[in-house]
Amino acid sequence: MLKPHGILTWDLNQISDSLKLTPQDTKDYFTDGRRVSFVLERRLAFEVLGGILAPSEGAGFDLIDKDGKKWEVRSITRGGIYFCPSYMVGSGRSFEEQGFLNKLNDIEGYIVSDIECFPKIPFWKISKTTVQHWYSTNQLGSGTKISRVKALSLLENV
Repeated sequence: MLKPHGILTWDLNQISDSLKLTPQDTKDYFTDGRRVSFVLERRLAFEVLGGILAPSEGAGFDLIDKDGKKWEVRSITRGGIYFCPSYMVGSGRSFEEQGFLNKLNDIEGYIVSDIECFPKIPFWKISKTTVQHWYSTNQLGSGTKISRVKALSLLENV
């Protein structure tokens, strides 16, 4: 059984009512990684890490914990998850190994959340050494992107 390190919860009906959207439209919105990241980063920084947000959107990390360690926040979506820097993902962009390895050197690790479970989103804290191990043993796909199924399988041992 996959056991998360924690779960962030929301009241779907309360959010739907406030947004004046159906519960399904609200769920669709909050399971889009580009949209929910803003909310997740803040809840994880303040409630989980007792820390703060990165000083800017352009920083090479998302959060700083109470001990000054840097963390990257990533979401598992229907399409999977990637671990390389965001600037390497998207149309016309490509993976560059040294940039990925530099990112790993600069952070403590990743906080990975399964947004498909909204309104109860489980999350895991994954050390950079775990991600380095996955990469060096070819468990991460091309450009460090892996499927949802593969991600959940890897998290079984975290």
